[in-house]
This record gives sequence, structure tokens and C-alpha cells, in this order.
Amino acid sequence: MSSWFLLLAILLPFLGGFGLLVRPARTRRGRDSYVFWLCLANSLLVGALLVFRPEPLTLFSFGRHMSLALHLDGLSFVFAAILAVLWPITNLYAFEYMSHMEGENRFFAFFTMTYGVVLGISFAANTFTLYLFYELLTLCTLPLVMHEMEGTARYAGKKYILYSMAGAAMAFLSMAVLYRFGSLDYSAGGSLDGSLAAGHENLVLAGFVLGFFGFGVKAAVWPLHGWLPTAGVAPTPVTALLHAVAVVNSGVFAILRLIYYSYGADFVRGTWAQNLMMAFTIVTLLFGSISAWRVPHLKRRMAYSTVANLSYILFAASLMNTGGLTAALAHMMVHSVTKITLFFCAGSILCQYHHKGYIWQYEGLGKKMPVTCAAFALASVSMMGVPPLPSFFSKWMIAERAALTGNPLAWLGAFALVISAFLTGLYLVQVLIVFYFPPRQADLAEVEEVTEAGWPIKISLILLCLLAVGMGLLFTDLSRLLSLCAGGLL
Repeated sequence: MSSWFLLLAILLPFLGGFGLLVRPARTRRGRDSYVFWLCLANSLLVGALLVFRPEPLTLFSFGRHMSLALHLDGLSFVFAAILAVLWPITNLYAFEYMSHMEGENRFFAFFTMTYGVVLGISFAANTFTLYLFYELLTLCTLPLVMHEMEGTARYAGKKYILYSMAGAAMAFLSMAVLYRFGSLDYSAGGSLDGSLAAGHENLVLAGFVLGFFGFGVKAAVWPLHGWLPTAGVAPTPVTALLHAVAVVNSGVFAILRLIYYSYGADFVRGTWAQNLMMAFTIVTLLFGSISAWRVPHLKRRMAYSTVANLSYILFAASLMNTGGLTAALAHMMVHSVTKITLFFCAGSILCQYHHKGYIWQYEGLGKKMPVTCAAFALASVSMMGVPPLPSFFSKWMIAERAALTGNPLAWLGAFALVISAFLTGLYLVQVLIVFYFPPRQADLAEVEEVTEAGWPIKISLILLCLLAVGMGLLFTDLSRLLSLCAGGLL
């Protein structure tokens, strides 16, 4: 398969979305068909790329150590597979959800462009290429965050761009350190030059820490997480995109590249930089879980849950070994499917039941929206870590890898995972009780008027539930595949 298909998979949705921005569709049906078949065709193209594995492609070279290049390796395989599966499902959901809002052509234009940009991050063969697409991702998603263009949406957009700019500055400094003491090209085990780094270890480790916090903005590492709950004012397809599929996973993916393919796990392991990263991931996962438990707004609760679960992934990555990377990739996949289901359910409720989104307003909703509430229940049970659903296995894998590590901070992290799992059960079971077991004195008059969402939303929820169950039943085979990806054998 030609290497140019890597570029085609990026350009097809990007140019297709840009074309919709330049020349808006005349009818909703025509636009929806155009967007759906474009994204589905691109997902099939990505699937073909994952099967046939083309050779790397260098587009431009800027000297000996810097180039704009694309490739497909084990990490790319995982991230691109997540995108290819979840993007068409998200489009299907968005068609009905956005039909109640204005500016649909603009929304789907930037939404489709974002698909190509995130694939650029996935296929990046070096830090320079990833950085360019990473910054382009901010520009493409900013109009989505600010879609409604009213006060809270504008504030969320300003906060998002300021946090992203601060992260970009730190990531750029990290890239400069990497360029000085090694290569920007990705290499399994790291691309540092030991002879150049000798005697400058602390400076190089400082560069790694800058990269961790820089890319950690999109990965919602505390205290750089503040943009994420605020961005919940955006339409639900956008918040699902931000919190489960594209933006946050791009931050996680960039950090995985930073550890295992740039600075190198062997170089960072056992240093103050590893301990600092591990400490911040532990603090973040506890902070996110406690905040989710305390927040009564459903979408904001899911946002803080995302903050916690992203740090599950980063904590596993901070173990700095192949087992930790495998566990990180496993939870990255599982969390993407589970969390997007929860956000879709929250959005479906908001679409049908026009309240402000506080949990106590949804008493008795389980009988009126059975598909939505059942999907929420399934995803919640999975998120709690109940077998045989997939979150149990991915969380168990993280805790097991941490327990096998000699670092005492890793053992503390394993204990923090247990506390976080308990808090997850508390804040999700509370929602389910409101749905299915309202108090006797509850006023259910308004709920009586609520109906289930339309077939596009119901189908998308059913597909996600089937995907979650399938991942749990086939997790052993999935973990073997991810182990090959983490070990550089795929």
C-alpha cells in the first residue's frame, strides 16, 4: 500500500470539512449524508492502513534533524483505531443532537476537519510533526468549544486557548531540549544521544518535565485541568470529542511518545523527573475523583471523571516499562468507549429534557428514557470496574503493574486507584439511584412529558454498549494485541 495514503487519510476529512466551511450545504439531509459518508470512507481507509502498514512518508525536510514526516507504528495503530471506530458513531449521534441548534454547517465543518488533524497527530513520525498538528488541533477545536457564541461559551473558549498556549510554550521548550541533545525522530527506547546528554542530565530531565506539563494541559493534569470542566458548555458531541476521543487522548498520546519514543523510559526511570510525574498523576486522579463526587451537575461530573481517568493512563505510563505502557494503552481504549457513552447519555437527556443538567432534576427518568438510562447504567458499571466489563481489566492491569514495581510511590499510586474506584462507584451509583429509584415525595410531573431520543442517538448508544461488552469479553486477546503494540512488535 502506498505511503501517500497516510497523507490522504489526513487530507480527506480536513479538506472535506474546509470545503463545507467555504461552501455550506443547502439542505440538512445533504450535509449529513456528505459528512457521514466522508468520515466513514476515511475510517475504512484508516482500517486499510492499519492492516497493510505502509512505509514511512517524508513530505519535507528542514535540515538533517527536522522533517515533516508520517509513519504508522504500534502506538499509531492504537490511537488511529480508536478514532476510526468512534468518529462515525459520533457523527451519527451529532446529526440528531445538532438539529436543535444553529450553525450546523460551521459545526460539522470544523468537526470533520478535526478528524484529519487528530490522525495527523497519530501518524506523526517525529516530535516536530506532532507539534504542528497538535497546535492545529487547538485552532480547529476552538470554534467548536465556542459554538454557541454566548457569554459562557466565549469564556470557555478564552480559557481553552490560554491554557493551550501555555502548554504549547512548555512543549516547544521541551522539543528544543530534545533537538539539542538528540533527535526529534521517534525511536523505540528513545532518541536521546547519550554522549551529548552526558553531564547535562538534569537539564534534559527538566526538558522532559516541561514536555510532560506542556502536553499535560490537554491531558488535564492538575493544576492545568481547569479548561476541561469549563468546556462542558459546548454541545455534547464537542464535549464527547474533547473528553473521550480526540483532544484529551492527543495529550495522553503525546506524553506516551515523550516517554517511550523521545526521551526514553530507561533515561527517565529512577530519576526525580519520574517521581515528579508519578506524584502529579496520583494527585490528579484523586482530585478528579473527589471533585466528580462533589459536583451535582451531570456533565461537569463526567468532566472531572475524565480528569481522573486520564491520570490512570498517565500513572501507568509513568511506571516507565513495557507493562506500564500496555496498561496505559488498554485503559486509553476502554476509557474512550466508556466515557463517550456516558457523555452521549448526558447529552441525550439534555436534548430531550431541557433543564440545566443537575442530577437531582432527573428523578424517575429511567422509565421515560429506557435506552439512554440503560446505556448510562452499563457504562457506569463498566467505569466502576465491575467484571466482565472492560474497565475492570484495564484498572486491574494498571494496579498489577504498579504493585510489581519497586518504586514505593507506585505502591501509593495503586492504593490511590482503589480509593478512586470507590469514589467512582459513589458518584455514578448516585446518578443511577436518581434515574431508577426516585424518592416517594418526588414531583415527577415534568418527567412524564419526556420521551426517548430519536433513532440516530439510540443506535449510537447501542453500538457503543455492544463495543464495550465485546471489549470486556475479548479483553485477553485485546491485551495481547496491545502488548505487541507496546513492545514495538506490531
